[in-house]
Amino acid sequence: MPARLLPLLTSSPQSGEGLGARLGLGRVTINTLARRLEEDGVPVVISREGYALAAGTPAPPLVTPLLTTHTFGQAIRYAGTVTSTQDVARAWADDAADAAPHGAVVVAERQSAGRGRRGRVWDTTHGTLVLSVLLHGLTLPELALIPLAAGVAVQAAGQIGGLKWPNDLLSPDGRKLAGILLEADLRGEDVRRAVLGIGINVSASPEGAACLTEWRPNLTRAQLLADLLAALEHWLVQPPAQILAAWREASVTLGQPVQVQTPRGPVTGTALDIDAQGSLLVQVSGGEVVTISAGDVHLVGQLAAHRL
Repeated sequence: MPARLLPLLTSSPQSGEGLGARLGLGRVTINTLARRLEEDGVPVVISREGYALAAGTPAPPLVTPLLTTHTFGQAIRYAGTVTSTQDVARAWADDAADAAPHGAVVVAERQSAGRGRRGRVWDTTHGTLVLSVLLHGLTLPELALIPLAAGVAVQAAGQIGGLKWPNDLLSPDGRKLAGILLEADLRGEDVRRAVLGIGINVSASPEGAACLTEWRPNLTRAQLLADLLAALEHWLVQPPAQILAAWREASVTLGQPVQVQTPRGPVTGTALDIDAQGSLLVQVSGGEVVTISAGDVHLVGQLAAHRL
């Protein structure tokens, strides 16, 4: 029942009586629903003037007026606490009565079972923008460049930092600002669908990480979400050569000494470039160039600086 109240809330306070009249409920029940939303993680502002969402909340009533996209975000669902936005997006896609279209977006305040790459926990706090975007109509070759294109879009929307291969946005001082997770449902050589998950530290961050408002103090999550969806809609359909060039330009990995943890063990050398499939090319001692399609990169110079 609290979900009935959420779509009516905006950043301007509305009285319990007014909201109750729209829902056919009493003022006391409206208060109860608002408190339940608050307990679920939704930033509801309850005051003498009434009930509202905190300014900049990435909920449809506050985001939709900011959208400039034709597809991405035109279907959007927002919640307080979910297991993960990836799970919700996948379930929405499978809903026979109301299947999520290409570009549908799920946004949540908290994840009880959020996940990052390689099975890691994806932590969320208030002040974080966490979303998943449903993607249809992809081919297998296109799939490989989606994380790089998404990284370019995140950097463009955030206007801060640089990209660390394969899926992180780092702040100017080398702390993590954002991460990207792509999960695809494959049927042989066909991509049935993909779900692109993105987490960005906007006004809060875990210990040791950074948040965008350190450099952009007036940025809101609602505005960032609108800007990000516009950037994603643009970059996910660009030609591969343009995506690769944009990623190289925003990279803080290429040309740097790196240690890469791969499924076959660590690789140490200099990150030279990325190939047409988005794999990282690392020159190791002796001059051999190793192609790495999956792994975790540590920037050696950055690690050394952090130890001082």
